[in-house]
Amino acid sequence: MVETLVLNIDETQAKDGMSVFGRIAKRTFDIVASLLGILLLSPLYLFLAIKVKRQKDGPVFYRQERIGKGGKPFHILKFRTMKEGYEDEMHPQLTVRNEGNLTRSGKLLRENHLDELPQLWNVLVGDMSFVGPRPERQYFIDKIMQENSDYEQLFQIRPGITSMATIYNGYTDTMEKMLIRLQMDLDYLRKRSLALDAKILFATLRLLLNGKKI
Repeated sequence: MVETLVLNIDETQAKDGMSVFGRIAKRTFDIVASLLGILLLSPLYLFLAIKVKRQKDGPVFYRQERIGKGGKPFHILKFRTMKEGYEDEMHPQLTVRNEGNLTRSGKLLRENHLDELPQLWNVLVGDMSFVGPRPERQYFIDKIMQENSDYEQLFQIRPGITSMATIYNGYTDTMEKMLIRLQMDLDYLRKRSLALDAKILFATLRLLLNGKKI
């Protein structure tokens, strides 16, 4: 069962638990798997890009600045699912399930997580990893750090497409959920290994195949 993968959270200082060999192997996997994914899924990329472009109400890709390893900003890529101009960069909003602001194809892309496929490029170039804490915007990082300054410890590693917090904490639409996600991410940092990454990837895949929204 997926539930058996839940981590036991402790309050000790978060230090990267992965060995040097593990980090090299993890990055090698990220490069190979993301490159293969982009090549094999290129027909799907083309189909989805045309579908989004045909709406003629904005760009194909949605770019948003997030904070990554070392506290450095990068632009996360997604297929656009929201109506153009919905979210003002000066007034960031929490992630919510508001279908009224989705484009015609946005609901389909969101429900099947197809909007996140362009993030394979972020993985390939080293902005992200397949497994790691979800990258956050500076605005919300500042809010989180007012409550718990331990967030900066996550800057030791690359953010990821999926994680334990992604699976179990769901949409972070409240500060309470953000703080729970932080504790889960810090625990992952302490205990991460290639075996744990594999378990998280398989658990994520199993949930997606079962049609669960995460």
